[in-house]
Amino acid sequence: MIKLSNSKPKKIASFKIDHIHLRPGLYVSRIDKEGDVTVTTFDLRLVKPNSHIIDPPLSTAAMHTIEHLGATYLRNRKGWRSKIIYFGPMGCRTGFYAILFGKYTTQDVKNLFSCMAKYIINWKGDIPGTTAIECGNYPDHDLSAAKKAMAKWLRIMTASQLDYDPFTYPK
Repeated sequence: MIKLSNSKPKKIASFKIDHIHLRPGLYVSRIDKEGDVTVTTFDLRLVKPNSHIIDPPLSTAAMHTIEHLGATYLRNRKGWRSKIIYFGPMGCRTGFYAILFGKYTTQDVKNLFSCMAKYIINWKGDIPGTTAIECGNYPDHDLSAAKKAMAKWLRIMTASQLDYDPFTYPK
């Protein structure tokens, strides 16, 4: 067994977010700098955490489909493809992390992720990367549920009146 230290490990940044009051949105999770390199991690929260009856977590199949289509879109988007480090699901199945080279605000990327949502909502045909050669769990996809989740998120991102700020983490 590997020990980190004799003391209790530091709580990581994502565990410091108030998941009771967190709602769907687009948040800067963290900005990290190492030498001359800066990366921004975004929290694309699609589902209100811990609200299993009203707003249940996404299915793994829906998450998997959003991951495949979202990553395909982002890594092919002119002007952004070289900035995308990672796009993938949160283990709690309430959203996604997107990690980009550079320092950004949510306003800087709001259009990028809104366009990604529209890309997923309008997708027709086979989901990219869904063969046994390309993916470790290729049959586990649900395009219909992925489209519904992204449409719901996009409605929130474009709403003119909300009772919370979908771009600022709750305090």
